[in-house]
Amino acid sequence: MPRLTQARAVWLMVAVTLMWSIAGVVTPQLEAARSFEVTFWRSAWTALALLVVLPLAQGRAAFAALAHGGGALWLSGLCWGAMFTAFMVALTRTSVAHVLVTMAIGPLMTALFARAIIGHRIAARTWGAIAVAGLGIAWIYGTQLGSGSLAGTLIALCVPVTTALNWTLVQHAATRGRQVSLAPAVLLGAVLSALATLPLALPLAASARDIAWLALLGLVQLAIPCVLAVRCARELPAPEMALLALLEVIFGILWAWVGAGERPAPTVLGGGALVVGALVFNAVTTSSGKGADK
Repeated sequence: MPRLTQARAVWLMVAVTLMWSIAGVVTPQLEAARSFEVTFWRSAWTALALLVVLPLAQGRAAFAALAHGGGALWLSGLCWGAMFTAFMVALTRTSVAHVLVTMAIGPLMTALFARAIIGHRIAARTWGAIAVAGLGIAWIYGTQLGSGSLAGTLIALCVPVTTALNWTLVQHAATRGRQVSLAPAVLLGAVLSALATLPLALPLAASARDIAWLALLGLVQLAIPCVLAVRCARELPAPEMALLALLEVIFGILWAWVGAGERPAPTVLGGGALVVGALVFNAVTTSSGKGADK
C-alpha cells in the first residue's frame, strides 16, 4: 500500500474512530438477537470480512503470519477475542456511554501493565493521569451500586484490561525480536470469539434484519477500521494514536444520543470528562516531552 502523509493518516484515523463508534447506535435496532448471539454474529461476520479484506490489503503475508506467528500471536488473538465478546455483551447490559467511558482507560491501564510486566518506567504525569482517570471511573461505578447497570459496566471493564494485556504482550514480544502482526491476530480473535459464544447463543433467534445489522458491524465497525488503524499506526506516534482514538468515546455517545435516544446521565458525563481530560493531558504532554527531547 502507498505511504500516507501524516495529515492523511490523521484524517484516516478520524474516519476509523467514526466507524468504531457505530455499535452503540446499531445495537438498539436489533429485534430478537440478544447478548451472546449478538457477539457471535458480529464476530463471525468480522472473521468472514477479514478473510476478504486482509488479502486485498496485505497480500499473502496476511495469512503467512498466522502460520508463523507462534505463541505471541495466539495470545494476542485470545485478547482480541475477549475484547470482542466483552464489548458486545456489555452493550446489551448497560448504556453506550458507560461502556465507552470505561474502555477509555485502556491507555493508562496499558502503562500500568507495561510497568508490571516489562518494567517500563511511568512518568509522573502519567501517574497523575491514572489517578484522575481512576477517580472518574470510581465516580461512575459508585453511582451504579445497587443498580442493574453495574454488571454491564464491570463486563465492559474487561475490555481495557484485555486491551492493556494485549499491547503489553505485543511490546514484550517485540523486545525479544518477535513481531506480532496485529491484523491476523484480530482475525484469530474474531474466530475464537465466534466459536466461544456460539454454544451460549443457541438457539439462534436473530431475524434476517438483525443478521444484516450485525453484518454491517462486522464489516464496517471492525474489519475495515482494523486494517486502516494498523496502517495509520505506521505513520503516527503512539501518543497521537491514543489521543485520536478518544474520538470514539465522543462519537459513540453522540451516535447513541442522536440515533438511539440514549441521553447520557450527568454522572457519566462528569466521570467521562475526568477520564478523557486525563488521557488528553497525558497524550499531549507525552508528545510535547518527546518533541523537547529531540
